[in-house]
Amino acid sequence: MVTLSSAQAAFAQRRRVAHLATAAPDGRPHVMPVCFVLVEGRFYSAIDEKPKRTTRLRRLRNIELNPRVSLVFDRYDEDWQELGWVLVEGTASIVVGGAEHERALAALRQKYPQYESMRPEGRPLIRVTPEKVSSWGQLEAPG
Repeated sequence: MVTLSSAQAAFAQRRRVAHLATAAPDGRPHVMPVCFVLVEGRFYSAIDEKPKRTTRLRRLRNIELNPRVSLVFDRYDEDWQELGWVLVEGTASIVVGGAEHERALAALRQKYPQYESMRPEGRPLIRVTPEKVSSWGQLEAPG
C-alpha cells in the first residue's frame, strides 16, 4: 500500500464524487461515479439502496474477476489554472460485515447524510487499497 501525500489526500477528501474504473474479463473498461471515504489509507464506496436491477452490479463482478482498479478525483474550473486531479491505481476487494465494514459505513454516513436514511449494513462495500498515486495541477486550492 502506498500513502497519498497530504495534498493528494486533502484534495481527494474535498471531492464529493470520484470515478471508479474497473475492467471486465475481456478488458472492456467500466467507469462509474461513486461516493467514497478515505479511512486509514484506503478508499471505501458503498453499494446503496438506490433502485438497481440487481445487486450483482457490473463493478462488483469485474472486481471479483479482476481486482485492479483506478479511482479518479478531479476538479474542473473555467480558469484552467485551477484544474487538478489525483489518480489512484490499486487493488479492490469486497467487504461484507465486520468491524472494517462498520468503520467505513460510519465514515460514509458522516460525509454523506443521505446514508442515514438508507440501510447499507447488509450490502457490500468496495475497498480500494492504493498501490500507485499520481496527481497534477492545483491541489491546494479550495473547492
